[in-house]
Parts: sequence; C-alpha cells; structure tokens
Amino acid sequence: MLARFARRNFAAKICSSVSEAVEGIQSGASLAVGGFGNSGVPENLIKALADLNLNNLTLVSNNCAVDGYGLAQLLEKKQVRRVVASYVGENAFFEKEYISGQLELEITPQGTLAEKLRAGGAGIPAFYTPAGYGTVIGNGGFPIKYKPGGSGVEVASEPRETREFNGKNYILEKSITTDYALVKAWKGDKLGNLVYRGSAMNFNPLCAMAGKLTIAEVEELVEPGEIAPSEIHTPAVYVHRIIKGPTYLKPIERRTLNTGAEIQVPGKGEAKVLRERIIRRAAQELKNGMFVNLGIGMPTLVPNFLPQGIKIYLQSENGILGMGPYPRPGEEDADFINAGKETVTLIKGASLFHSSDSFAMIRGGHIHLSILGALQVSKDGDLANWIVPGKMVKGMGGAMDLVSSPTRCIVTMEHKTKEGPKLLNKCTLPLTGKQVVSMLITELGVFDFKREGGITLVEVANGVTVDHIKANTECSFIVASDLKEMKTN
Repeated sequence: MLARFARRNFAAKICSSVSEAVEGIQSGASLAVGGFGNSGVPENLIKALADLNLNNLTLVSNNCAVDGYGLAQLLEKKQVRRVVASYVGENAFFEKEYISGQLELEITPQGTLAEKLRAGGAGIPAFYTPAGYGTVIGNGGFPIKYKPGGSGVEVASEPRETREFNGKNYILEKSITTDYALVKAWKGDKLGNLVYRGSAMNFNPLCAMAGKLTIAEVEELVEPGEIAPSEIHTPAVYVHRIIKGPTYLKPIERRTLNTGAEIQVPGKGEAKVLRERIIRRAAQELKNGMFVNLGIGMPTLVPNFLPQGIKIYLQSENGILGMGPYPRPGEEDADFINAGKETVTLIKGASLFHSSDSFAMIRGGHIHLSILGALQVSKDGDLANWIVPGKMVKGMGGAMDLVSSPTRCIVTMEHKTKEGPKLLNKCTLPLTGKQVVSMLITELGVFDFKREGGITLVEVANGVTVDHIKANTECSFIVASDLKEMKTN
C-alpha cells in the first residue's frame, strides 16, 4: 500500500502543452471522456489525441458531439474500435459507421452509464438497476457490431443477470474503469482541484473518478487556496495531469433564443395545428410545484402552454433543476444547455449537479412527472422510442431510466404515420420499457393505461368520433363510461 502512494504525487502534474498532457496514451487504450453534446467537452485534449494517430481506442462518453468536433474527430480518422454511449444523436458519421459495420457500439442507458462510471471510480464492481429490464439491454441481443456492409449481426450483447427486489425487477450492470480519462473544467488549481460551470459539469466528475490516469484541461488555472474548499467539485485526488487549454471553440449545437415572438410549433398547416393540440393537452397534466422532466420534441414545448398560475420546476438529466426560458439574443451561453442541447437559462432557486446525481433524483422517484415522445406504444403500455434497427440509431439517452423509475410517465405522439397506426397490439420496434406508460395523448384523444380493465379512452378530441379512433388504432381499447371532450386550455 505504501508503495502505491509513493508512485502517486500529491499534486497533479502541470503540463506545458496538450501534447505533453496526452503523452503515453497508446493504441488500444480505453478512455472515459467528459461532455454532453458540445458542452463540457475537453476539446484541446481530444485534438491532441487525434494528432497521435492511434487506433483501436475504446471511448466511454455520453455521446460523440457533432460531426467535426470533439470525439467525432477520432471517429472520422478511424481511430476508434468501440464506443460505449447512451446517445448517437445527430452525429451522422457515427451512425453511418456503426450501421455499416465499421464501428462497435455498446449502447447504454444514460443513467446507467453515469452510475457505471461513478461506481467504477468508487470501487464498486457492479450494481442492480431497473433501467433496461425487459428490453434488448436486459435481454441481450443488441447488435454491438454489424457485419461489413451491415449484412447481419457480427457481435451481439449478452443478457444481463436479473433479480427481484421488493416486487420489482432489476438487471445487473458492471461498473466501468478506463485506462485514461479526459475531462474539462472551468477552473482548476495547481494541485488538481476542479470546478465546473453550469451544465458543463455533466459527465466530467464521473469520468474523472473512473480513469486510472485522469487528465484535466481548464479554462483558468489558479494557485492552491484561490478556490474555496466548499466550491470544489472534483478533489485533486482524482486528477493526475492538468493543463490550461490554449483556446476554446465551445460551439453551441442548438442556439435557441427568446426573441419575444410567438412560440412556433414545428410543422405546417394541419400537422402543426394537431401537434399544438397534443402539447396543450399535455400541459393540463402539470400541477403547481411539480418537478418535471421533459423529453425532446413536442414535450419541450409544453411549458409554453401552462395553465395560468401554474409554476413548475424543470429537470434536465444533464444536470439542471430549475430551467428557465430560452435566453435573449446575445445572452446565450455554451455552458448552459438542456438535454436537447438547446441554450437555456435558470430560474431563481435553480441547482446544478453532475449526471449521476441527476439520475439519482429520477431513479429514486423524486421527480413527479416525465413527458416523452414515442415511435410506438402497445396496448399494455409498452414504449418504443429510441431505435429503428439498421436504419435509425439515435440512442435511448435517459429515456430507459425515466420510464423504469417511480416517476409517472406520459407519452405524447401523433396517432399514426403514413405507414399506419402507432398504437399497437405489440410494439414491433425495440422497447424502451415494458408496461411503463401511464397516459398517452395523441391528436385524436387521451388514453389511460392505469384504469381497471386496461387501456381506456378517456377523452376524445373535438370533432373526432370513437369509430374514427378505432379505425386508426391497431389494438382494441375500452371506452370510458365518463368519456369527455379533450381539454386543451
């Protein structure tokens, strides 16, 4: 034990260049890398790593930023063998490489990924979580690697061990440690203590814990004692090398602004009108004082249609509780984004935290309500909303964690597509969760999944008949004896 301490300096090594900071990293290494979208990305260290022309790297990160930035640079130079992530998102190159069999992808629910890193750094080898039970994550069979050209599956995921606690099913997830960690902080001192700014904290503290050798880049490097002890987020014990980044691009992925103009619902003509109907109806489910998590797409717009006098506290799984409206032009900040990578502000009383704490709130049942979008919903309340195998791989992000938690889950979706109904007897796409939907809101009506007897139509939109809904729904459903007109204001 004494020999181990002798090998570790009690202060981080201060590097004079980014090339010195990444010195010694070799092909085949595994790296935990902080960031969420483009926020909190250790961009200088990644660029220096890309310049080393390594190969067969394994990356553990929530996602790989966007084309041409951050970890995408390593992907585009074909330096990566496997990515462990929760979200592919809008990185077209990432998605293409995976589907064509050029890249391995170990897709992992966002909360599980955060806890894998935290637990790994804390010396906990594995843990049980409800996220992913009954899905391809728990059951196994997710295509980690396609054959060249995408012609079949070459490597598939293994099923997880399962166990029941207090009547609820869980799967066993192994923790993660990596050879190296690359993290980005706002401020650090010369011992290696780190402070993060805004939602740029996200996965950075967790990656710092999980790396056997952690390298931090900071915007400002100060003397020990200049940071108050109570302000330190990552203690120096986790940091082995530190450097002041020479420059920062910090691009904003989705610059969303409050221009004072009327809120615009996406779409045109009737499609836009029907989407607004769904959003307005969902807003009626929000009660004063609720802590609420909103998925991307239509759910994001729900707060714009709150009933008068209702105040809620919006939680974003990348580390915010108390999100405010979009910033005014000129006030947008790359360090303050939501889970949809949009620029946001904070309300009075807001708090900031890392991604593991965010999912502790969710998993522990401290968030009252979540509203998500969907590709499909079944009559049993199964939800599919994250992948179309072989065609579209966006990733589940935090959805599996949300729907497996005690949080009430409301789904908003359009009732059908050109191909047919989306409310089905059985989901044909990989599930996000089994029997997790409490309420479904479409442009045609509202369905309650928790009533005795099963799926029940409880509200119908103005001008829509029950027969019309039946004709556009694959599964059968009960019609409530107290059927009401759908309320939108």
